[in-house]
Amino acid sequence: MKRRDFITLLGGAAVAWPLAARAQQPGVPVIGYLAAGRPETNARFVAAFRKGLSETGYVEGRNVVIEYRWAHDDYDRLPELASDLVRRQVAVIAATQGTAVASAAKAATAKIPVVFGTGDDPVQAGLVASLNRPGGNLTGVVTMNVELAAKRLGLLHELLPGATRFAVFVNPSNPTALSTTRDALADTPVTGGQIEFLTVSTTSDLNGAFASLVQKRADALLITPDSVFVSRRVQLLTLAARHAVPTIYPSREFAEAGGLMSYGSSFTDMFRQAGTYTGRILQGAIPADLPVMRATAFEFIVNMQTAKALDIDVPPTLLARADEVIE
Repeated sequence: MKRRDFITLLGGAAVAWPLAARAQQPGVPVIGYLAAGRPETNARFVAAFRKGLSETGYVEGRNVVIEYRWAHDDYDRLPELASDLVRRQVAVIAATQGTAVASAAKAATAKIPVVFGTGDDPVQAGLVASLNRPGGNLTGVVTMNVELAAKRLGLLHELLPGATRFAVFVNPSNPTALSTTRDALADTPVTGGQIEFLTVSTTSDLNGAFASLVQKRADALLITPDSVFVSRRVQLLTLAARHAVPTIYPSREFAEAGGLMSYGSSFTDMFRQAGTYTGRILQGAIPADLPVMRATAFEFIVNMQTAKALDIDVPPTLLARADEVIE
């Protein structure tokens, strides 16, 4: 077997499966999986992506190969990782972890199809010409999770009607999400304008951000959708509990792990849909003709165990609107 069949996967693999299955066989398509986060904290999403692929008849290790490229939360690595996949001449690039990832793939190639997953408006972000007819070589799935910041803040205020100071954690390496969140919260009337944006891109930043919000006496915290928070969700949840800060998160994964509340579209379903689109492109579909899929269902989860630990009485009206209450 040629040396290139044993090349180490740049950035790490998502899962350990037999080396022989990774070797590219003649006629077997190769998918490039470009991600901002880390393999160890994204197994659930990779599984959802594979599920979507399987719905179109493609199974990793059997009739398709996936080359994984993980940035480990270092957004500056994305352009080179994307270029590496282009040099490998993959059939499709799955760039499903936000606008920065999709933009890196878009900048790296105008020929290889790219399937994105993002919480931003892909038209405003310059990824596609329109949602119905994307044009070019990109299409994908949009959750609009970033634009739900005002809704999350409203839920926090309903839970804590006396709150006036709110902190928002954002990743400065993801400028699109930062600007969209600022715009979404600009006209929010419930806070009296007392919103503090705190930047987080590393573990030390997270510790410092909590110290800052405690110093500023923030009443509650809002977490924006970003791979950096997914990768560090255990640390994030631990610090929120330690400092007794009521916090709302962008997806159910956080509430299931002990977060107080979450509101947003399903991340796992977005990855599954991206897998389905990737499979359809492998079957011959053209990205320019595949409309961008939009999330239509949003989940509001309340964790009563955490509410009790924080000595918070959740209003019955709020519980009645929850899609799931974790007892």
